[in-house]
Amino acid sequence: MAGARPAVALVCTRCRIELRGAAYEVRSEEGRLARCLRCALIYRPLMARSLLICLVVGTVLTAINQGNLIVQGDFPLVLVWKIPLTYAVPYCVASLGAILNARSRVAGA
Repeated sequence: MAGARPAVALVCTRCRIELRGAAYEVRSEEGRLARCLRCALIYRPLMARSLLICLVVGTVLTAINQGNLIVQGDFPLVLVWKIPLTYAVPYCVASLGAILNARSRVAGA
């Protein structure tokens, strides 16, 4: 077609890289913004929400799984890595859920 306009590439509103395949929608004062995966993962409201979920769920899981040892005062060295992992899992799950919910296909990809 002679009068057809070329397709405009969709770019991340933060880092300006071209989005290919998928974009992740974030909401801000400016409206809905398209972001790349890296910029969506470090989006402050997403991180704050995931952190809140991780603190609540991680504390409950730590109390259930390791509470008896902590209350008894017996703190084996293995808890040094188990407790942080107990908090990391809900953070990752909350972030993954938010990212998958915000994902959309980029037209033309």
